[in-house]
Amino acid sequence: MRTGLPRYSALAHGSDGCARNQLPEQAGPNGRLSVDAAQAVHEKFLAALAAGRLPGRADAPDPTTAGLSRADATDIFLSQLTSRQMDRLSRHLQARGEGFYTIGSSGHEGNAAVAAALRVTDMAFLHYRSNAFQLHRARQVPGQTPTWDMLLSFAASSEDPISGGRHKVIGSRPLNIPPQTSTIASHLPKAVGAAFSIGIARRLGMAGLPLPDDAIVLTSFGDASANHSTAQGAFNTAGWAAFQGSPMPLIFLCEDNGIGISTRTPTGWIEAQFRHRAGLHYIRCDGSDLVSAYAGACEAADYARRYRKPVFLHMATVRLYGHAGSDVQGAYLPKALIEADEARDPLLAGAALMAQQGWMTPAEIADAYDDIGTTLARQAEAAILRPKITTSAHVMQSIVPPKRDVARANTPSAEDRKAMFGSDAGAMDKPQHMARLLSWALADLMLAHQEIVVAGEDVGPKGGVYNVTAKLHQRFGSARVVNTLLDEQAILGLAIGMAHNGFLPMPEIQFLAYVHNAEDQIRGEAATLSFFSDGQYTNPMVLRIAGLGYQKGFGGHFHNDNSLAVFRDIPGVILAVPSNGRDAVAMLRECVRLAREEQRVVVFVEPIALYMTRDLHEDGDGLWTSVYEAPGNGAPIRFGDVGVHGDGTDLAIVTYGNGYYLSRQAERLLAADGVKARVIDLRWLGPVDEEKLVAAVGDAQRILIVDECRITGSQSEALMALFVEHTPGKKIARIAADDSFIPLGRAATLTLPSRDSIYAAAKELLA
Repeated sequence: MRTGLPRYSALAHGSDGCARNQLPEQAGPNGRLSVDAAQAVHEKFLAALAAGRLPGRADAPDPTTAGLSRADATDIFLSQLTSRQMDRLSRHLQARGEGFYTIGSSGHEGNAAVAAALRVTDMAFLHYRSNAFQLHRARQVPGQTPTWDMLLSFAASSEDPISGGRHKVIGSRPLNIPPQTSTIASHLPKAVGAAFSIGIARRLGMAGLPLPDDAIVLTSFGDASANHSTAQGAFNTAGWAAFQGSPMPLIFLCEDNGIGISTRTPTGWIEAQFRHRAGLHYIRCDGSDLVSAYAGACEAADYARRYRKPVFLHMATVRLYGHAGSDVQGAYLPKALIEADEARDPLLAGAALMAQQGWMTPAEIADAYDDIGTTLARQAEAAILRPKITTSAHVMQSIVPPKRDVARANTPSAEDRKAMFGSDAGAMDKPQHMARLLSWALADLMLAHQEIVVAGEDVGPKGGVYNVTAKLHQRFGSARVVNTLLDEQAILGLAIGMAHNGFLPMPEIQFLAYVHNAEDQIRGEAATLSFFSDGQYTNPMVLRIAGLGYQKGFGGHFHNDNSLAVFRDIPGVILAVPSNGRDAVAMLRECVRLAREEQRVVVFVEPIALYMTRDLHEDGDGLWTSVYEAPGNGAPIRFGDVGVHGDGTDLAIVTYGNGYYLSRQAERLLAADGVKARVIDLRWLGPVDEEKLVAAVGDAQRILIVDECRITGSQSEALMALFVEHTPGKKIARIAADDSFIPLGRAATLTLPSRDSIYAAAKELLA
């Protein structure tokens, strides 16, 4: 290689040169062996270099007009060569049983030019064909060894610096690339949220956040993923916000290779969809042309940074090799189309540019390519020997995020609180229902913690459907009480993205049934982030959801959903369900503490039927109301604490939410019969603190589980197993809702436990 030509500085270690050797063959659709697609493309590239047959263009643009210097172009091209060799090596390792990932970036190396156009402070949410982007961004941060890091990831080594060997993900904490596992663009909503948070931080004058004031956010995806409802919601949300003047410094990078696994994208579809889309600025470039890719990326970055508006950067790419290692695209694509794509190989075009400009000769390119492959092969031999995860405990250790030191909360003075609450202050020493108590608790929390942002449909001036967010908008303004559009995926994505930038979001979903429109934002995005980043990235939040049954005047299934299973089986998520106003206030404060200090994702389900409930036994008894206890007053309720009413030993009723309210009514009927019972309020349904629950049951001889959720898949199943395993000798029974949807009107409670059915089940158990 010519003296003075840049070498790829991050390469280290060394072993068996695989740059020009034959990689394994694979079976074609007719069952016969064919040359591996990666090897075929590799050989065509080397043959073109050897023969000097590079795809030159008489009208090729001058790279200097795009601001692309020789040094920059050479660096980008070397990153692209490295990415290609990484792809080949990943397949080689898998064939040997030493690697576990072969969705490659070949044909998408144009995203290295995007990395060159951005700053490290611009957060990047990338899809799985982004090796070249990460390799090139690493050049901007001294001391990085991206190829070694990626090879550890290929080999699923526990020393993989991003996931700790749990998954092959594009990501790096030093490079500001949160890891994604998404294949369907489910990461786009949180990119919208992260971009939106930059403007909010500026309005609030918040400093020291992960993203500086002039940062932009990048999110990349394929043309097939652009059709997914999650992606469409993200485009719509970004455009909707920008259309109204809200800052949204965001680049949507669509790497359009014209196919999703085996389904072709209609020619012109992406451009037709996005060129004139409201709120989005459309830019097109060719990812196979280094100059075009760089110019397009620079234009997009400049527009997003200058105007704080979203850009749709449509980058034409090709997909070489097929979808993944086992995919033989000859089974579903004509040979002519495959060859046409291979002719658009960005490495061929890049080599032509380097040769035309006199920056590298074909022989020097071949030598550089071979050197990179040889060095990577040596690295790989060292990487496959590094330690692996060997225990279940090690796998799970990053499910729960690490605790962190947080700034001390603001301690508002009595005068500050009085000024904020105004006329409400005079009502705080009078018993109130749950909805009002929660509203005041939210206000106190927002006063104490500037980073809290409440967001959701109608949470602003209206105060929410049930008035729980009443007056928050008036007290804290639209930067901290955000009225969102009607899209649950957008609401949750907004929260996840804002948490990436140091905010503590408290999103609201209006009804429990609505969360199913967006549950993957919790399951596949929020809850997995700590796991797949080895605890380096987190998105703490408190998700408030109005839900559960027992409504009569305004109900039906879509407002009376009685299933919590969607949350209970997500590792790491905390599920809280209060049953009364006093507990709700204390538990909400604990939820915020868990999110702030322990970085947890917390779901706080508020029983709608108990929002306005005042009485327990008779009209006017006021037993289900409480005075408001200001912060610092009253006993805290810590994560896992259960509530216990009574100390009877004949029977322990274990329940939560509406079930606790009804069980308290049944307990009075049982007491009239001489039954000494205790009623236990779980409060925290996921995960349950088994030791505290067993201790609360104590020496009660019988256990009745009362579950307002459906009998199949409800928490009662797990509770039955828990008590069988941990309380041998006790008689155990359960009552739960029927496996039915909930109807409207007077029939709304027929499938649910009631005071009388709980009483009857208890009597049967006692008999």
